[in-house]
Amino acid sequence: MKVSRLAAAAAVAGSAVLVLSSPAFAHVTVQPEGTAAKGGYAVVNFRVPNERDNASTTKLEINFPTDHPLSSVLPQAIDGWKIAVTKSKLAKPLEVHGRQITEAVSKVTWTAEDKGIEPGFIQQFPVSVGVLPEDADEVVFKAIQTYSNKEVVRWIEVQEKGAEEPENPAPVLTLSDAADGHSHGSSAEDASDGSDSDDAEAAAATTEASDSSGGSDTTARVLGTVGIVVGAAGVAYGVLAGRRRTETGDAS
Repeated sequence: MKVSRLAAAAAVAGSAVLVLSSPAFAHVTVQPEGTAAKGGYAVVNFRVPNERDNASTTKLEINFPTDHPLSSVLPQAIDGWKIAVTKSKLAKPLEVHGRQITEAVSKVTWTAEDKGIEPGFIQQFPVSVGVLPEDADEVVFKAIQTYSNKEVVRWIEVQEKGAEEPENPAPVLTLSDAADGHSHGSSAEDASDGSDSDDAEAAAATTEASDSSGGSDTTARVLGTVGIVVGAAGVAYGVLAGRRRTETGDAS
């Protein structure tokens, strides 16, 4: 189980570079690992395609919402990319776990240290986020994509209800209803150590996402181990049987 969890966590944290083969990947999007529940924490992936044939994507900026600021934003390290986190003062402080938050992450920037996202590929940028708003059905982010030829594409247009999809739609994270019995934490213990509580819940969300993607891996490893044991037992039985037949022949 431990090996499986480590492998799954590495898969979540590592860069995911995939071949771009569908029009559905034509713009920057955001998808959760598992679910993103109201009032909780989640690991989300910003999926960035390279739409150009003659340039690579070398920079990505994700602007976080100011109407629903998030108290915890933890980007995961990606090989070949430098990460910068920008915080800003809040116009209205947040109260999380009994403490007031006066600033929050307003932007995360990834800058390629090598080739970036080459033509025909797509890459995922994972981030642990929370606390997700309880009074909204979605969270809108705004993304700015920069290419190696200095071209900049701004994915910042908000989808209007009933209207056609805009040319450069902003990434939208759809929120699910909070699970029954979900606790948002407001005890004295939470208030005394709010930052640790935020990080612990964010880490728990990351582990949960890793576990959900690692379940099939665990089953495969168990079945593989059983197969090896059974095979070894069969070989041992065959060797012993052969020796017995040889000893019987010699005795006759």
